[in-house]
Amino acid sequence: MRITNLNTDAEIGASAWLVEIDDGRLLMDAGMHPKRDGGDALPLYSHLDGKDLDAIAISHCHHDHVGSLPVAKRYSREAHVLMTELSSYLAGRVLHNSVNVMLRQREEYGIRDYPLYSHDEVEDIEEQFQGFKYRREIEWAGFKKTRAGLPSPTVEFFDAGHALGSAGLLVRGKSQSLFYTGDVCFHDQTILKAARFDEVRADVLIMETTRGNRAPVPGFTREGEIDRLAQSIQRALARRGCVLIPAFALGRTQEMLAQLVLMMRAGQIPHQPIYVGGLGRVFTEIYDQKAHLIPGRPSQLNLTEELQLIVLEKEQLENMKLTGGRIFVLTAGMLTECTPAHDLALRMIGDKRQSIFFVGYADPDTPGGRLKASKPGDTFLFSPGGGEVTRLCEVDEFDLTAHASREALLDFVGVVDPRAVLLGHGELSSRQWFEEQIRLRHPRIRIIQPAPGLEVEV
Repeated sequence: MRITNLNTDAEIGASAWLVEIDDGRLLMDAGMHPKRDGGDALPLYSHLDGKDLDAIAISHCHHDHVGSLPVAKRYSREAHVLMTELSSYLAGRVLHNSVNVMLRQREEYGIRDYPLYSHDEVEDIEEQFQGFKYRREIEWAGFKKTRAGLPSPTVEFFDAGHALGSAGLLVRGKSQSLFYTGDVCFHDQTILKAARFDEVRADVLIMETTRGNRAPVPGFTREGEIDRLAQSIQRALARRGCVLIPAFALGRTQEMLAQLVLMMRAGQIPHQPIYVGGLGRVFTEIYDQKAHLIPGRPSQLNLTEELQLIVLEKEQLENMKLTGGRIFVLTAGMLTECTPAHDLALRMIGDKRQSIFFVGYADPDTPGGRLKASKPGDTFLFSPGGGEVTRLCEVDEFDLTAHASREALLDFVGVVDPRAVLLGHGELSSRQWFEEQIRLRHPRIRIIQPAPGLEVEV
């Protein structure tokens, strides 16, 4: 078995792994780097030159895992595109939105590489998406192997509990197996239940390490964090300011809307309209429409029925008075430029009545990361377009992550009992923590931190 890390970055970036097993070639994920522009945001696809892929398997539909799929398909136009049934309802919408964002960035920032693919190209590959239920073993090199009279390697999707349709991938060959966690969550969220990886055993484990540098906080509970968020929203509304919750359109938005429903039901906050982004609204409708396919989804929690969702338009945002206790759950968890979340935050930062509450990761080099790191009264560069700002608004962070804790992932290594572990999707400090801890607990396991473009034989 040969594995190549195609991520352009040693840390979190454009997720893509090439697996070569039993003369078959499988690409696991085809992401886009969230902090790079143009062609620099792509995985190292030059390593696919001359290597026809049999299949591409997508773990989930976040942009850093699926955003470059149309480009990957150019290298092997006959490759099957495999994903979960739930992901198949989302992937095309994610990619079409990516085209829209790239067109806007080409116009506003002059990025000549953009768009890296077109709407027509997305529509062409959408016809090839194959969606599967969890826990079904799928032959992915069938034609080539059948023609040669050999059995095909298989892939099986396991519910990862991270976002709608997310999965870990179990790849089985003739004599070896590999498990790729993708992004995984081992605790229940409001809508999604914890990952169901209990039966996973594999020779090789490729594991995310996102929270490896986050030590557990004594006394922390998710329930306590949700209660703290409710109290913070109450205080913000009492002073007649507004609340902005920046959230990724897929996953975080629906989780926050579900929490707002429960707060309204409990009388913690008044029933009122919630302003959302257009893509967040689309994904929320899909969550509701496909609720019957979500393992463990509370059937009585229909977000679009219970909430009055208003898509915030650009003209409305520019003219709206920020008074009266409005609540915004807007796309762009890191307050990226050219988004309503960025523009609204820019209006709120200098007003002490306003509140911006983060509920997910924000890279330190993004506008959201810089705002999170600021203190009241600090003047700092928010973004190139927004310029310098002085922070007067309330800013707080609530740990409602959809990623597994480092302790839960470390325990999972013992469950899988692999011969080798490949560490990815995490900062250097996170990966180092895992290497040290795995070495202490499981000294016989080979630990690999594959550099970008490095082929590893295991």
